Amino acid sequence: MTIKANRLDPESYASNFSDVHPPFETKEGALVEANRCLFCYDAPCTKSCPTSIDVPQFIREITTANIKGSAKTIFDANILGAGCSRVCPVEKLCEGACVYNNLHEKPISIARLQRYSTEMAIREKWPLYQRKPDNGKRVAVVGAGPAGLACAHALSLAGTAVDIYEKEEKGGGLMTYGVAAYKVTPEFCQDEVDWVLSLGGITVHYGKALGKDVQLSELNEKYDAVFLGIGVGVARELGIPGEELEGVVDAISFIYELRTNSYEKIAVGDKVAVIGMGMTAIDAATQSIRLGAKEVTLIYRRTEHEKPCTQKELDIARLDGCQFIWLAAPKEVIGNDGKVTQLVCSRMKLGEPDASGRRAPVDTGETFTLAVDMIIKAAGQIPFVDVVSGAAIKHQSGKMIIDATTSTNIAGVFAGGDCVNGGKEVVNAVQAGKDGAASILTYLGITN
Repeated sequence: MTIKANRLDPESYASNFSDVHPPFETKEGALVEANRCLFCYDAPCTKSCPTSIDVPQFIREITTANIKGSAKTIFDANILGAGCSRVCPVEKLCEGACVYNNLHEKPISIARLQRYSTEMAIREKWPLYQRKPDNGKRVAVVGAGPAGLACAHALSLAGTAVDIYEKEEKGGGLMTYGVAAYKVTPEFCQDEVDWVLSLGGITVHYGKALGKDVQLSELNEKYDAVFLGIGVGVARELGIPGEELEGVVDAISFIYELRTNSYEKIAVGDKVAVIGMGMTAIDAATQSIRLGAKEVTLIYRRTEHEKPCTQKELDIARLDGCQFIWLAAPKEVIGNDGKVTQLVCSRMKLGEPDASGRRAPVDTGETFTLAVDMIIKAAGQIPFVDVVSGAAIKHQSGKMIIDATTSTNIAGVFAGGDCVNGGKEVVNAVQAGKDGAASILTYLGITN
C-alpha cells in the first residue's frame, strides 16, 4: 500500500470529476418539468427554503419563457441561487417539501430548474440589478464566502460602498475551496463571484486575514459598520494515539488541495478510511475513489438512520464503490516508520435516550482493525476561537454571539453565517448575510 499522485490517465480524471447532476440540456426539457408544477398556494417548497425563494413564481416564469424574470425572482431571494442549486440538500429542503412526495410521485426537480435560470443569467451576464446612488456610507465585510457576498451585494444595492477582506486568493468560501469538484467547479465558482461583484460598489482585498493582516479595531474605526462572515474551517481533531502519523489528513485540507491543484498532483492512498458521515466526509470519500484509491471505507459512530448526510449523497458514495461501517469509532492509529498502516476502531452501540430523545453511541469494549495507508478526518469543523477571542468578540466555544439584529457585543460590528451557527448549509449563510445587511442599513439610518 502506498500514497501517490497521478494514478489515472487524463481522460479518467475528466470523466470522474465531470458534473454529477447535469443540467437540463434543452429548453424543452426544462419546460416539460416546469409544467409539472402545481403552483401551490402558500407553497411548502418556498416555506422550506431558508432564503424563501418563491419557487412557484420562478417556475411559472419558466413556463412562460420569461427566463430573465425567473432568474430575477431567484436572485432577489438568494443572490447565490446558482451555486445553491448545485450544492443545497434539496431533499431536506424544497424538493423534500414538494406536495408530490405525499402523492408518492417524483417531486419537481426544483434545483435543476433553478440552475437552468440562474446559470443562463450568469452565462449571458444579464444586468438584473442597478445600484442606488452612493449614500456616503462605507462598510467592511470580512470574508468573501456566501454570507459575506450576500451581505456585500445587499449593501451595495442600497448605495453603500463595500470593502471585502478575504484571507484566500479567491472568493466563494467553502463553495470554492471545500466542495467536491463534481458538484461545482472552481471555474463556476469564479463566474458566480464575478457576477455578484459585477453590481459595482464592492472592492475585494484578497490575502487579508482577520487578526493577521487586518484588525477588527482598525476596521471598526475606519468604516461606518463591519460585518463578519469568516465561517469555520479548523478541522476537529480525533484525539486518539497515532493521529500525528504521516497519512492522516483532515478532509478540509484534502479537498482544499484538490480544489487548488490539478487532479494528477493530489496524492491518495490505496486503502483509505474516512472518519465521519457528513457532506464533507462523503465528498472526501468520493474524491478519493475518483482519484484512484482502490478501497475507501467510511466509519461512523452512529447508525445509518442517523447519518448527517443526505440519502442522495450516500447513494453517490455507494455507486462510487465506497464501503460503510456503522456504529464504529476510531480508537488508535498504528504505523510503521512514521507512516499509518492500521486503524483500530471501537464497536459502538446506542445507549439510553437523552433529554432530547437522541440515543448516544456507547463503546462496547470490542475492537476491530482495518489495514489502511491513509486516514481522512471529517469529524466536523470548529470555529476560529483564537481569531474571535483576539477580536474581543463574545463567543461560545468560538461561535460568535449575536442579538436579534445580528449585532455582536461591539457597537457597529455585525456577524452571521457559520461563524455564528457553527456550520450549516450555504443557503443558511446567504440568509445570514441578507439579515446582516438589513440590520446594518437600519443601523446606518438608510432606507433600502
